[in-house]
Amino acid sequence: MASDLETRAKEAFIDDHFELAVELYSQAISINPNNAELFADRAQANVKLNSFTEAVADANRAIELDPKMFKAYLRKGMACIKLEEYQTAKAALEKGASLAPGDSRFTNLIKECDEGIAEEIGELQKLSLDKASSNVVIPDSQLLDKPAVTLEGTQPVNNLPDQVTVSGPKPNYRHGFYQKPEEVVVTIFAKGVPAKSVSVDFGEQILSVTIDVPGQDAYTFQPRLFGKIVPAKCKYEVLSTKVEIRLAKAEAIHWACLEFSKDNTVPQKINIPSGPNEDQRKPKMINMICYEAQTRVLVSYPVPVWGTESLSLHSTGNQKPAYPSSKPKTVDWDKLEAQVKKEEKEEKLDGDEALNKFFQDIYKDADEDTRRAMRKSFIESNGTVLSTNWKDVGSKKVEGSPPDGMEMKKWEY
Repeated sequence: MASDLETRAKEAFIDDHFELAVELYSQAISINPNNAELFADRAQANVKLNSFTEAVADANRAIELDPKMFKAYLRKGMACIKLEEYQTAKAALEKGASLAPGDSRFTNLIKECDEGIAEEIGELQKLSLDKASSNVVIPDSQLLDKPAVTLEGTQPVNNLPDQVTVSGPKPNYRHGFYQKPEEVVVTIFAKGVPAKSVSVDFGEQILSVTIDVPGQDAYTFQPRLFGKIVPAKCKYEVLSTKVEIRLAKAEAIHWACLEFSKDNTVPQKINIPSGPNEDQRKPKMINMICYEAQTRVLVSYPVPVWGTESLSLHSTGNQKPAYPSSKPKTVDWDKLEAQVKKEEKEEKLDGDEALNKFFQDIYKDADEDTRRAMRKSFIESNGTVLSTNWKDVGSKKVEGSPPDGMEMKKWEY
């Protein structure tokens, strides 16, 4: 069973149906949870779906089950590069390269990691220089190019402080989010921030993030969220390039945006009544007109229905029946029915159609006993006899009477 699912998942991956591939791999894993190949392959499909965090988790599980599987290290490295976790990616790729020395993919990806690490180091050095230049101590003697000038009869004034300190730049981190049915993942792109400088608090519909790095003004992000969350199930993680926050949804609804606004309100659940209420439990009888295939005539049957305020299949007084429709245009069904009847009446038929029309007219204008006789004789004789005398056919079975030159045979099931 698991092998069949794996085969179907690989075919879906080849056809670029990555979501289906992930679903099939997940089903196979539920049957065989200790198969490293399944986790490694699902990691590849998650990379294609840009689900890089899930891809890293799958790759780690594959490595745990089979530490010598080089492609698991490759998938982990690729996902970590997309997450800008270059150090972690390089460590995984170097381990995978030692297991597959001839694979050039590891060499190219390690080179990409080195470039990313160099870029991070350059940004950190630039940040350090910016901090150093922003905390310059300027002596009083350098603040004034000329000696102090005093007026006659006054004393020189020296109220300037011994040093002047310029505060650091105010940080402005980007943030984004994506969501799943059960959670919302918020990402704050803050590189090189120490974990001890990050504080995250969760409320019922409030997220509070504070990043207080020494030498900088504190960064705060306190949105009122689009929907409610479960604070006890929320968590966050400080990585080298970002802060990742996972918000557990209180309800499995789609968030139109991250922050609450009057224009974007939380969709409300619709309560549908399970059955008729007390006033609707008494059935009302209406005549349901339907087409009876065996006799090819319209037959009227009394049918019980339950009343409802929104839909009426029967009319009371002069009120016309209301029919549900998704179209804004209303149709006068009484007028349409009258038009159809007029066309049928004026239509000139011949052959079998004329004969059927003749029988339909008899049935329509007949009393109840005549109708019962017509139905009973027609059904019991397999369509070979049509009688209007109920006294003649009501007390016995009507035998079939085939036309001249034909023979009746009983069908064996």
